[in-house]
Amino acid sequence: HIVTCETITGEVYRGKLLRTHELLNDEYHDGRVVQLENIYIRGSKIRFLILPDMLKNAPMFKRTGNKNAIGTASQGKSAIF
Repeated sequence: HIVTCETITGEVYRGKLLRTHELLNDEYHDGRVVQLENIYIRGSKIRFLILPDMLKNAPMFKRTGNKNAIGTASQGKSAIF
């Protein structure tokens, strides 16, 4: 899926999300404007992500009741909504 990511410095990246980790560390492929083969963005540098609407009801984004789940306010990290 193609996603858009804005960093805390205002840079915007758009491309295919290859993988993401617990702390929102993301890896993208096939970026546009300045084409980069791959880019790795540290989770603490992400301001927000724009995900495709079709992922809104995906099982991976359902709350599991885990207090350490991605997007909890206690982490102080960007939330996925």
